[in-house]
Amino acid sequence: MGKTLIILKPDAIQRRLLGKLISRFEEKGFQIIGLKMIQISDALARKHYAIHEGKDFFEPLIRYMTSSPVIVMILKGKNVVEIARKMMGFAFGSKAEAGTIRGDYAVSNRFNLIHGSDSPASAEKEISIFFKKEELFEYNPTDLQWIYDMSTGDIV
Repeated sequence: MGKTLIILKPDAIQRRLLGKLISRFEEKGFQIIGLKMIQISDALARKHYAIHEGKDFFEPLIRYMTSSPVIVMILKGKNVVEIARKMMGFAFGSKAEAGTIRGDYAVSNRFNLIHGSDSPASAEKEISIFFKKEELFEYNPTDLQWIYDMSTGDIV
């Protein structure tokens, strides 16, 4: 079972899409083990997006991410990074497939509603930036046997 960081960005907050977006992950079967609303500071945004520093979109990205509160959450599940990214869709809303979060709700290439970790290693790093260990809640959901094939005794 892996973990990933999801950020519902300022446009998701401003457009009142939080319930719709969170419910997609819950309906898929992922566990939410951390969830909070925060205002990302300039320093935190720069730390999180440091890989893009120097690119032409970096400063607009920082302004965007600090313009409004965001929701940060940690999802847990099998292949969660890969599946969550498929659910989010292509980074540019105008090019995202219908049926994905961005394909259904985004048209802008910059305001694209959601961030998700791009690898398990990135997820681990990003989770540590936004959450303290005591903010994570591990529990055993009762529906795992109905989400995953557990007929062999293992999650398949």
